[in-house]
Amino acid sequence: MSVIKNSIAIKFVFLVALCLSCALAAAAQVAGTVTHLSGPLIAKKADGAVKVLALQSNVEQGDTLIAEKDTYARIKFADNSEIVLRPNSQIKIDQFSFEEDKPNNDGFTMTLIKGGLRAVTGLLGKRNKERFGLNTPTASIGIRGTTFIAEYVPPENSLAAYNLATVAALDKVPVANSSIHTDAGTSIAPIQALQLAADETPGAGQGRAPGLYVQVLDGTIFMKNNAGLLDVTTGQFGFAISFNRPPIILPNNPGMQFNPPRGFPVNVSQDNTNSDNKAGSLICEVR
Repeated sequence: MSVIKNSIAIKFVFLVALCLSCALAAAAQVAGTVTHLSGPLIAKKADGAVKVLALQSNVEQGDTLIAEKDTYARIKFADNSEIVLRPNSQIKIDQFSFEEDKPNNDGFTMTLIKGGLRAVTGLLGKRNKERFGLNTPTASIGIRGTTFIAEYVPPENSLAAYNLATVAALDKVPVANSSIHTDAGTSIAPIQALQLAADETPGAGQGRAPGLYVQVLDGTIFMKNNAGLLDVTTGQFGFAISFNRPPIILPNNPGMQFNPPRGFPVNVSQDNTNSDNKAGSLICEVR
C-alpha cells in the first residue's frame, strides 16, 4: 500500500512540475528581438524582475518595455512586424502568438502606457486583423497592413491647465450637445474645444492636451471607442481625448515628432511625419 501511495505522490509531483514548467514557458514566450538601440532599454518581466536589454536581446510575452530618456528602440517581431519606441515611453507586450502555418493561433496585443511608437504591421496583422490590438487609456487600436505613429500623453504630463479643464468639461457634456460654456462665459463647440486643446503649446508630448494622438503614414485604419468610430487614411492625424468622447480628425500636425537617429530603418511615408495633413484616432483597425 505504501508503495502505491508513494507512486501516486511521485506522479502528482511530476504533473505539478510539468504544469508549472509549461506555464513558465508560455509566460516567457519569445515575441521579438531588439535590433536597434540608442540608449538604455529596460524590460520589466511578468514576475517583477527587471532586466536591461541590449542589441539582439529577446523580448518576451508579458514584458513591459521602458525606453529611457534619449532612447529609441526598434523591436522586430516573429511575424516580421516591428515597433520603434521613442524616448520616455512604456509599452507592455500583453500577448504574442504566431506560427506561420497556423493562422488560427494568431494573437498580438500591446498596451501603450505612455509615450509613443511607430508601428509597422507584419504577416499576423495582414491575415488576421481582428487578432491585433494596441490598447491605450483613451482608445484601442487594431491594425492590418499599415504604418502608423501613436502617442499617448497622460494627464500628469500635460502642462496646460486649460487642456485639463477642457477634458473635464467635455466628459460632462453629452455628445449630442452642440456647444459648451467656458468660465469666461463664451460658448464653443466640443470639436472646437478639442482642437483648441490639441493646438495649445504643441511640442514633443508635453503641453498638449492629454489623450491619444495617431498619424497614419501608410494604409488605412479605423479608430473606435465608446463614443464613436472614424476612418483614417494615409497622411491624416487623429486625436482621442477620452474614451467617452468621439475621435476627431485634426486639420494639421498637433505637435507629433518622431525622429529616430541615423541607422534606424526608414519606412515608407515617414517623411510625412511633419506634414500638415489630416488625421483621426481611437480604436484603430486597418482594412
